[in-house]
Amino acid sequence: MRILAGVAMMAIVLGACGGEPAKPVEPVAEAPAPAPEVGGPNTLTADQTAQGWKLLFNGTDLTGWKGYKKDAPGDAWKVEDGALALTAGGAGDIMTAEEFGPFELSLEWKISPNGNSGIIYLINEDPAAENTYNTGPEMQVLDNNGHADGKFPTHRAGALYDFETPPDGAVKPIGEWNTAVVRFTGSEIEHWLNDKLVSESSYGDDAWKAKVAASKFKQWPLFGTFAKGHIALQDHGDKVWYRNIKIRAIQ
Repeated sequence: MRILAGVAMMAIVLGACGGEPAKPVEPVAEAPAPAPEVGGPNTLTADQTAQGWKLLFNGTDLTGWKGYKKDAPGDAWKVEDGALALTAGGAGDIMTAEEFGPFELSLEWKISPNGNSGIIYLINEDPAAENTYNTGPEMQVLDNNGHADGKFPTHRAGALYDFETPPDGAVKPIGEWNTAVVRFTGSEIEHWLNDKLVSESSYGDDAWKAKVAASKFKQWPLFGTFAKGHIALQDHGDKVWYRNIKIRAIQ
């Protein structure tokens, strides 16, 4: 051991006295730092604005929202920590004052344990329609494991409610934010959940009419017949939160 130590020391001395220089130690590579976030919840980047996106919720108040066939939303719809929240049941659905179509709608949602809600679109306030879902299709928002509706495949989170079954594994655990996209072209519907296509259907054609005729929506003749309409967030009696709600027109 003393001999080895002496050899090592000699190598160091030779290096210092003009012998073969020691090679510098290569630094350990580090992962690049993440890009800084631009803005925050309920904001648009310059690129998003250029792409035609428009915020539907400003994160501060309920400007641009109303109740179904009412001038204002129910009192239980509030802003909590930058999210549009249903704090108690009985408020009724909250709905955009403006109508849209065709469109791409993007938002984030999280649901309370055992909770149920939905994103309903193409809504028309026709006198013959008592509720938002009498005219508009729905993207389901659900605790799949805790709510009784989770037993029905076409009622699970992300579903084109009562029509299409979403694949397993797309929804995040309770308490986490999910990113949802509804894309309506005028003749087709797509639902995306956390970057996965979870439901798709034609709209307005014979195949669509056959689906409606075989569903519980057949009792409402105006259901799924409009090319544009309001967008609503459903009061199903359970706490739910929405944020980053934005939309853009598509052709």
